[in-house]
Amino acid sequence: MTPHTPTTVFVDSSAFIALIDADDNRHSDALETWRTGLLGGDAYVSTNYVILETTAVLQRRFGLEVVRRFVTDMLPVVRIEWVGGTDHDAGLALLLAEARRGLSLVDCASFVVMRRLGLGTAFALDRHFAEQGFAVKPAAAR
Repeated sequence: MTPHTPTTVFVDSSAFIALIDADDNRHSDALETWRTGLLGGDAYVSTNYVILETTAVLQRRFGLEVVRRFVTDMLPVVRIEWVGGTDHDAGLALLLAEARRGLSLVDCASFVVMRRLGLGTAFALDRHFAEQGFAVKPAAAR
């Protein structure tokens, strides 16, 4: 087994949702990635945009009790980087430049923040992170 080198990892809403939704086809992969990272000393970072998106999806699918557990059980180990006006504008410009229907403003703002912070790895089940040149945990979707 290869030793784990701690790193700072950006967490996308796709990872948060897969962690929480036991019926998600990548739940086991996400859970293993989360646990390995925590035990290995990874630092997790996300944005207020990702938290907003995750909360909205969880509330719609599962209700407020699941949102409460997300906020109290998972978020305390995640540093929240706030998307401000400059990051928002850069994310919006990237979204419009990419001109792809499946790519979201939340994703584009995430890419901008990751680049600003010098982060190279995303915990994401969304192919867009790899397309943007980031390393992705867990391995690409099968």
